[in-house]
Formats: sequence, structure tokens, C-alpha cells
Amino acid sequence: MATIYNVGKKNHAHEKTGAGIAKCARANTGARLPAHARLMPATNSRRGLLIVICACLAYLLTVFFCGMFMNPELYAVNYGNKFIAPEWGHPFGTDFMGRDMFFRCVKGMSNSLAIGLAAAAISSVIGLALGISSAVIGGKFDKFILWCVDCCMGLPHLVLLILISFMLGRGEFGVLCGIALTHWPELTRVVRAEVVQLRTSQFILASYKMGMSKFQVAKAHVIPHVLPVYFVGLVLLFPHAIMHEAAITFLGFGLSADMPAIGVILSEAMAHLATGKWWLALFPGLMLMLAVVLFEAIGGGLNKLLSPASGHE
Repeated sequence: MATIYNVGKKNHAHEKTGAGIAKCARANTGARLPAHARLMPATNSRRGLLIVICACLAYLLTVFFCGMFMNPELYAVNYGNKFIAPEWGHPFGTDFMGRDMFFRCVKGMSNSLAIGLAAAAISSVIGLALGISSAVIGGKFDKFILWCVDCCMGLPHLVLLILISFMLGRGEFGVLCGIALTHWPELTRVVRAEVVQLRTSQFILASYKMGMSKFQVAKAHVIPHVLPVYFVGLVLLFPHAIMHEAAITFLGFGLSADMPAIGVILSEAMAHLATGKWWLALFPGLMLMLAVVLFEAIGGGLNKLLSPASGHE
């Protein structure tokens, strides 16, 4: 009995010692961790992503609305100020007609954003409708949609965009239609893949057993499920639309030369780069690149927030 009692005391002492060690370890864990390890959860938190997304949106919305309501006199022609290098009065310099490049770049970026956003929105709705209907209806209709996707993606993207824009008379309408009719295949394939995985779910099969039609199932169950994928795809369409609008305008198949746009500004700058007027292409190019990078950051942040694998972090 004494032996058992002594063993029990030893075990109890070991348990107390182990509990004390564990308590001390928990108390000192934060002290032993390096500074960057303690800051990692705060950096990768949902709040951090939301701050980044809001900051990116704030910049893009500021540029958009400032350009929309800008006084044309700020970037009007003034031949007395031709080819002024960047200075305090003209941060981006002036062009060959004496127009202030800062205000012209903001106005051009705003016009490019407006056309790109409208075209991307139309294209995303087309992709969402075709992707859902293709997977839900199935059969020959599904094969036809996939054939259209393969045909559209098999052609050179920029060439197809130029042909559509040129046939529709170029300008804003031609560029808008060209971008909207060429950017839907990628989103269609992504949405269709999501719906194909969803249509064999038990609640979808139960809905059919209860007498719901394919349209009712798509409206009640399929569309709410694919909305997160749709929103991420919509945001990621924006930079492609803006880049392609600037590209075809730069090549002369897009917006007219009298309309401020990033593509027009870059096209005009090419004639003066050899004479050392570097600011004519540098600042518009940086604004375009910054807009594309910010849209990519917003899309990546939304993907992390809406993804089931990383949304809880």
C-alpha cells in the first residue's frame, strides 16, 4: 500500500510539474517567437485584405470620378506651353499642343476605365448566362456552347477584337462591342465547371424530384452558388478589358484621336520619344500599369475572401 501511495504521489507530482511546464510554455510562447512570426497572422487577416481592397478601390474610383467631372479647360490646347518637362506647375509635363499631361492622363484613364468596365460587365453577364445554361441544359446545347468557346479562344484574341471593332465603325461603340464579344469564353468555362460539379448534388437532385424545372433550379440554387466565382471573374476581366481597349486604340482601330484615352496618348507619344520627350509615354504607361495591378490585387483579395479554403483565415 505504501508503494502504491508513493507511486501515486510521484505521478501526481509529475502531473503538477507537467501542468506547470505547459503553463509556462503557453505564457512564454509569444516571447520566444520572433517578431515577424507574431505579426504574420495580423498581416494575413481578413481585415488586412479588406484594407488593401478598399485602398485600391478608393484610388480607382477617385481617378474615375475626377476624370468624369473634370473641366475641359484643365487639359485644353495652349501652344505657348509646348513640350514642358515635368515640373511643379505641370507634374507630368505638357505635350506637343501644350496640353497638361497630368489632367489629360487622368481624363484618359477615366475614359478607359468607363469603356473597360462597361464592356467587362456585359461580357461577364454573357459568360454567366452561357455557362449556367450550358451545364444545366446539357446535351447538344452544351456541345454547341463548348464549340463556340473553342472557336472564340482558338482565334488570336487581339485580331478578333480589331476585326469586330473595325466592322462596327470603331469609336466607343465598336470598342465596347469588340471587348464585350471576345472576353466571355474564359468566364463561361469557369462557371460551367462549377455548375457541372454542382448539378449532381443531393439538393439539386431532390429539387428535380420535387417537380422544379431546370429554370427554377438554376434561379433558386445554381446562381447563388456561382455568384462568388462570377464576382471574382468579373473583377479579373476589368484589367484585360482596359488593356485591350488601350491596345486597339494605340494601333489606330479604337477610339478617335480627339478623345482623351490612354491608348490615344501613348500613340501620340511615339512620334516624340526619339526627340527625348520621355514623359509623354512614361506617365500614361505607369497609370495604365497601376490600374491593371490594382484590379489584379482586388481580384486576388476577393478570391481569398470568398474561397472556402482561405475565407476563414
